[in-house]
Amino acid sequence: MDILQVVSPLVCTSRIPGLAKTSLRVLRNEAGAYSVAVDPVGARDGNWVFVVSGSAARYAAGDYGVLTDLTIGGIIDHWEKTGK
Repeated sequence: MDILQVVSPLVCTSRIPGLAKTSLRVLRNEAGAYSVAVDPVGARDGNWVFVVSGSAARYAAGDYGVLTDLTIGGIIDHWEKTGK
């Protein structure tokens, strides 16, 4: 699992059937690299979230038919960054 920040929704009008009814979000890590994740929890722009990756992401999406390898698992309410 990683902690990432939501940048924006991702709007795609044409999708494969395995992603037809999913909400997608653009996420950014602290180094500035972008990722796209399935969002079953309703995260908003600016929220910090934790994500589930790999084969577990399909289970976290709540529908095993969703073709994803990155799913938002939850919105972080409070987090104190340590280190860098």
